[in-house]
Amino acid sequence: MEGKNYKPISYVYTYSYRDEEQSLCELELRTLFDINNINNDFRIIESPVKINPSRSPFLKERIDVIFEGNELQDIVQKVKQLKVGAYTYKVIYVKSGDFNQTKKISFTKRREIEREIGLHIDGEPNLINPDRLFGILRIDERWVFGEYVKNDASWLRHQKKPNSYSTALSTRVARSVVNIAVPNPVGIKAIDPCCGIGTVLVEALSMGIDIVGSDRNYLIIPGVKENLAYFGLEGEVTVRDMNKITEKYDVAIIDMPYNLCSVLPDADKLNMLRSARRFSSKLVVITIEEIDAILEEAGFTIIDRAVAKKGSFSRHVIVCE
Repeated sequence: MEGKNYKPISYVYTYSYRDEEQSLCELELRTLFDINNINNDFRIIESPVKINPSRSPFLKERIDVIFEGNELQDIVQKVKQLKVGAYTYKVIYVKSGDFNQTKKISFTKRREIEREIGLHIDGEPNLINPDRLFGILRIDERWVFGEYVKNDASWLRHQKKPNSYSTALSTRVARSVVNIAVPNPVGIKAIDPCCGIGTVLVEALSMGIDIVGSDRNYLIIPGVKENLAYFGLEGEVTVRDMNKITEKYDVAIIDMPYNLCSVLPDADKLNMLRSARRFSSKLVVITIEEIDAILEEAGFTIIDRAVAKKGSFSRHVIVCE
């Protein structure tokens, strides 16, 4: 029986973040996996939800768990059933599970575990360029084993765009915000009605999300289209005042406009958010200011939030329905 025929018991993910990203990372994980609390002791999440780890700037890898056991030898016995056919393979010890220093497993021991598991798989190992990867991980006092999928970090190339603004969201924050707005893209229509130079659009479109963008500043639209074309992406981008949008969307992503010298008057913010309430069922808003009262006046209910920090500069990411 080939490993591809095994239905995963669960999916195990490892993740990491910089200190200033913890709040944003936790909000993204809560949203993607529909959980209330994040335990960062081991930087591991086990879930029935299958997500491509390359979607996230924080997820590192995924193991599609097909075998589990209390002892390593339980896994050794079970992998004897695994036949990979003509495919070559490699076993990787995922070390995030020993984040607790008192249980840390040495490099030498990790290699021994990889070899012991690998020798009992019916197939041809290839440590340099394998067709398939398998992961072995210690989690919650048990061992798990399965197909291994690594985050390819393809989104990193989006950091170098033909056009950019100093006040635009970073690629990491934009990608995380998109995941928070659209955890499951199936059947979801999204809009970025203040798209600026298109940072959010690039991330959303690169993940196959159905999103349109617009901005009332006609001078910026050619730069947005150039950015999309540069990465081989296609999407609708138009000149439009968001207060005049009549179509309905499942979710809106709004990075509240500002510059280093001024911010919008409260009346303008209220008009924008009332418009967003009219055309969207869900809103993820990014702001440098306190706008809770304005959101509530516009008819939104705040359901979750995070702070994305960079040095002394903070952006509030607020999820509303």
